Amino acid sequence: MRKALTGVLSLAVLIGTVGAAGASAGAATAAEPDAKRNGLAAVHGGEASNEDIKDRILAIPGMSLIEEKPYAGYRYFVLNYTQPVDHRRPSKGTFQQRITVLHKDTARPTVFSTSGYNVSTNPGRSEPTQIIDGNQVSLEYRFFTPSRPAPADWSKLDIWQAASDQHRVFTALKKIYAKKWLATGGSKGGMTATYFERFYPKDMDGVVAYVAPNDVVDHEDSAYDRFFRNVGTKECRDKLQAVQREGLIRRALLQEKFKEYAAANGLTFATLGTVDRAYEAAVMDYIWAFWQYSTLADCAEILPDAKKATDDEIWDAIDAISGFGYYSDQELEQYTPYYYQAGTQLGSPDIKQPWLGNLSRYGYQPPRNFVPRSLPMKFDRGAMRDVDSWVRNNAHRMLYVYGENDPWRAEPFHLGRGAKDSYVYTVPGGNHGSRISGLTDDQRAKATAAIQRWAGVAPAAVQADPAKAKPLAKFDTRLDQLNGEIEREEAVLRP
Repeated sequence: MRKALTGVLSLAVLIGTVGAAGASAGAATAAEPDAKRNGLAAVHGGEASNEDIKDRILAIPGMSLIEEKPYAGYRYFVLNYTQPVDHRRPSKGTFQQRITVLHKDTARPTVFSTSGYNVSTNPGRSEPTQIIDGNQVSLEYRFFTPSRPAPADWSKLDIWQAASDQHRVFTALKKIYAKKWLATGGSKGGMTATYFERFYPKDMDGVVAYVAPNDVVDHEDSAYDRFFRNVGTKECRDKLQAVQREGLIRRALLQEKFKEYAAANGLTFATLGTVDRAYEAAVMDYIWAFWQYSTLADCAEILPDAKKATDDEIWDAIDAISGFGYYSDQELEQYTPYYYQAGTQLGSPDIKQPWLGNLSRYGYQPPRNFVPRSLPMKFDRGAMRDVDSWVRNNAHRMLYVYGENDPWRAEPFHLGRGAKDSYVYTVPGGNHGSRISGLTDDQRAKATAAIQRWAGVAPAAVQADPAKAKPLAKFDTRLDQLNGEIEREEAVLRP
């Protein structure tokens, strides 16, 4: 499962990289298909007919066009924006940060979407964008290629610098998109949207954060152990644990297959140090990865008797969920920014998995193991405490959505007495792909009504009766499904 999703993500990253490589050519040939040739009118709602939206966006200092892609009813731009490497010292160098704009109408509100990872360069629409029928601005997180300074000063990869990236983008585009703005994101993107609100609380008119982990005290992870003792059914847990145990019991035999697999695919393991560490890391992730993206119904597909299964069956079962190639240098490299942040500010889980007894040699390995040793890392114990305290005491128009069976829900954001017009909802049986659409009818309507109210587009009928709230834009199989899949791909690892 992870293996398949990671492969699709790699394709999305490759497409984006190719687009970025052609940035200068795209900027030079600014005669991209205009509104009329795209089958769109140059006038959207209240926009001026004599000024094209692309020209207005490209008039922003530091903004350049990579490409425009047509999509019915929208204009879609892939852009680069010049950002300071250090927002505290803007004179110390700049880098190009990739942005996409899904333009509908300047008279509509705008959603600022972040994944916390790479940004897709194909048109996609987040759930809040569909709910309010608005524009969408999506931002690639700093240090994810190609949005990485060269040379890279990794000390400038932190949550404040990233929030400041968003603030500059918002400030620049607010002059064009003057209506209400909402921030959103899933998983690390939900964390990113939260940190943006914490550091720049006056920018957004609301925040919709999906499945966002909140690791306040990094060394205290008992909440995850409690989760794994109770999630799903005992039958399902027992089957999963049996497969994982066999993966370690048959380590010697399956590692030979692993070495052959690595050689055939050109995989190396310098970051983790040994093939043994990489093999065990994949096996140790098996149960976590299952619950992150599977459901209780998928338990029927787990090997019924792992002890009697063949070596190939055990290999295939673990590979389908964890992906044995994931902990290779080639796969880890694109996620170095995430693991760096996990080991310096965000924190990471350390689950015990007692059903493995003494079979594990390394335990649940920390982020430091997944980052090249050439990059120094020092953990900031106060970063998440600060954000957690701020959300509890200052949350205003913030909505959190979690999945009941998602491991990341074990340490969620909580609302305190200081929170106003803010909500935390949980999708019954939901996993890490949980959305508002999966909530109970009552909660789904309340969440939808709140989002429309924050965006200033709630119909009169919804204002009178929130139970009548529905997305203002019709579901688009390509726009909405694609966006959901991309969010899953970028969040498929941790978190």
